[in-house]
Parts: sequence; C-alpha cells; structure tokens
Amino acid sequence: MLIAKNAQNAEFHLLARMASRHGLIAGATGTGKTITLQRIAESLSENGIPVFLADVKGDLAGISQKGAEHPKIAERVKMLNLTGHSFREFPVAFWDVFGKSGHPVRTTVSDMVPILMGRLFNLNEVQTGVLTLIFKVADDNGLLLLDLKDLRSMVQYVGDNAAQFTTEYGNISKASVGAIQRGLLELESQGGAQFFGEPMLDIFDLIQTHSDGRGIINILAADQLVTRPKVYATFLLWLLSELFERLPEAGDLDKPKLVFFFDEAHLLFEDAPEALLDKIEQVVRLIRSKGVGVYFVTQNPKDVPDKVLAQLGNRVQHALRAFTPQEQKAVKIMSQTFRANPGLMIEKVITELGVGEALVSFLDENGTPAIVERAFVCPPQSRVGAITADERRRIIQNSIHFGNYENMVDRESAFEVLKKRTEQRASSAQKPVPQQEEYPQPRRRGPGRPRDTMGQVLVKSTLRTIGSTLGRQIIRGVLGSILGKTK
Repeated sequence: MLIAKNAQNAEFHLLARMASRHGLIAGATGTGKTITLQRIAESLSENGIPVFLADVKGDLAGISQKGAEHPKIAERVKMLNLTGHSFREFPVAFWDVFGKSGHPVRTTVSDMVPILMGRLFNLNEVQTGVLTLIFKVADDNGLLLLDLKDLRSMVQYVGDNAAQFTTEYGNISKASVGAIQRGLLELESQGGAQFFGEPMLDIFDLIQTHSDGRGIINILAADQLVTRPKVYATFLLWLLSELFERLPEAGDLDKPKLVFFFDEAHLLFEDAPEALLDKIEQVVRLIRSKGVGVYFVTQNPKDVPDKVLAQLGNRVQHALRAFTPQEQKAVKIMSQTFRANPGLMIEKVITELGVGEALVSFLDENGTPAIVERAFVCPPQSRVGAITADERRRIIQNSIHFGNYENMVDRESAFEVLKKRTEQRASSAQKPVPQQEEYPQPRRRGPGRPRDTMGQVLVKSTLRTIGSTLGRQIIRGVLGSILGKTK
C-alpha cells in the first residue's frame, strides 16, 4: 500500500501482512495527520481490510465521496509523479453514540467492568471497589444492568440495604455510594446515558466488506463525543476490548481483519490509573493475535506510554514544535525511537518538516522497522473535508445496518424489578398482614415476579450455569479475558 514518496521517487509502502503490527501517526496541529490517516484508511479499504476510525473534527466523512481536482493535490501528484492517481469514493458506515450523525452505538452497563465505569465516574480506588461490589450483588441476584437507570436503582438498593451485604461482600460506606450516585448524575448530564442500553452494538458489524471486495470504513462521528473526553476514551477502549474478547485467535494473517485508529490518543491515557494503563498495554499487546491492528493518532508521541509506544512498528511522524526546553527534550527522545538513518539528522528534521511531509518508517517483510526516511504523504483519492447533511443521510439510510440500532429497546431489568418490589412492599403495608421485608435476601427470588419470557429464561439459565463455576458473576466483554474471565 503506497503511502508516501520522496523527491527522489523512492516509494514507502505499508505491507498488508504487517498492518496488524500497530502503528503511530503523530505531529503538531496542522501538519497533515488527518490526510495521512485518510490515505492509509483508503489503502486498507482497497485491500479488503475493514477500518474503524473516529472523526473528531468532522472532516474525515469526505472519504465517502469522490475527490475533486484541487491546486494543492495537483501539485503533490505532479511532484511525486503519481501517474496512476485517480479520484473515487469509498464504502463507509457512519456511527454515532448520540444517534444523530450515524447509527446509534450502545453497550450495556453489565458489559462494562467497574474499573472503566469508575473512570467515567471519577471514582477513587475505594469507591471503585464499592462499585465492583454493587455489580457483584446485581450478578448474584440475577438483576440485569442494561442502562444507567438500572445502575442507579441498584446503587440505591445496595446503599439502603448495606447491612444485609456486609458479611458476605464487605463494608459499603454511604460516602462511596454517594460518590457513585454523583458520578451517575454527572455522566447523564454529559449525555452518557445514550451510550448505555439495547440493542447493543455487535462488533462483527464493524468487520464487513463491500460487494466489490473493498473493506468498509466505519466512521464514528466524534465531534460532540470528544468534548466529553472520558466518555470518548472509555467508549473506544470498550470497543477495542470487545474486539479482543469476541474475536478468535487468528495468528499471523496475510492481512488484518480490522484496523482500528485511536484519534486524540492522549485522552485514553490522560489521568488513567496505573491499573487501567496496565490493562490497556496488555490489550494492545495481545489483540494483534486476533487480527486487529491498532494505530494511535496524537500530537506528540510522548502522549503514549513507553510500553505501548514500543509496540508501534509502523510510524508516520509529522513535524513537532520545539520552542520550550521540555518540547526540545521530547523531540530528542522521539528521534531516538526510529531506526537511524546516517544521512538524516532526525532531531533537526522533525522540526523542519512541511505540511504533508513526514518521517516514515514501516515494517519490512521480516517485521523489522525500515530505516527512517523523509517523504511526502500521497494525496487521498476521496474528498478532503466534510460532507453535507443530505449526503450523510443518504449513506445512513442506504446502509445494511439501518433499522438495526435506530430504535432503543427497554426490556425488564434491574430498574423495573426493584420498582415492582417496592410497589409490592407499599401495597402489602396497607393490608392487615405481617409486613414483608423491604428487599429480598441475596440469591432469593422476589415475590410477585411476572413470568419471564423464553429469551429471559434462556439468558438466566446460561448465567446460572456460568455462575456456578465462576462465582455467579455475569461475564462482561470489556477486558474480560485480561481480567482472567472468559465469556
């Protein structure tokens, strides 16, 4: 896949077989990272490789439209002698957590792990421990946590009946319960409630090819989502972890099943607790065996922890600014991570690169990083920039996914079950009979519960079977295998 050329007509290719070895696209604002991402996404699609990327500025949607002549593109095509360059659109599927600019994307609370929910709620270690306990109580009582109202009801249930759970589960402080409730309110105020519910995204819908064999480019509309940094980062980490959890081992493939671009990567690592950073590092390290390549897009490579950065073999480094001593130090460190080129003063060149120009180093046939070279990124074939609302609407309505996720389903779960029990308790209090206890003891079926549907019976039967050997805990997709669990 031709990505860049230099003035001497040397070509720099990303090998399909090495595309799952992860990569990095870095550079200061305005240096050409978005165009590089677009060019690589197009090349992957042409080779039948599905792509997932987040459009944080709204200008990657143009991949869905045929490109047009432009003086800057014409100049680059002529300079690089790209005789075969042509304009074309690419097959695209739009997604949006808020359901406005793409198909809605949701997960359930039960498919998250407390460590991720704790980050969303800004919880400390002790508070996250209480949240873990609340998840466990829900699991042991067969209470499904599908959306945030389920979780709120469960938090209140456990908080109101903390004395019942102390012996079996440990202490539950009112302060921690209050912190979780506050976190819930804050998340809802940021629009996070729309991320939780059903139908939940089937990650295999992201791994599709067009009828002509090209890979579908899945574009997440993230211009609003990125203004809620923790929701954005947690969503992408959940998605990456879900891919890791559900995809089978694949080994070394001729080409990856999916390439995942993590734009604004610094948001993933910013303020993340050490335990979460360790899990991220493990997911990135192991997901290659599932046939998934992960590419981090960020302004400065130092935004990515060293353990993760060391795994990124395919690199395109655009210009970095070096005005302060700290920035100069970062440039020096970054220059040392490339395979040296005797004819190139990397530390100096990084600060001199023009727009669309980069230091390029891809893995060769043996998986060894090539000697770093200075080159110009080839222009994309699709439109550079945003699309109109009508263009987006037509693509969404013509998508094979249209209608699968648009309507939210709110089936019986923890909120409805606990509400019914509360109403039954209030009704019983008005009768001249001994009052039943406010809530059932853990592991007991509540009175007056309606008959389950066949689907619910099957789900609960499965959960009971799993739970008998794994502490009766609902197995979650997020970081599941990393945490020692399997679905």
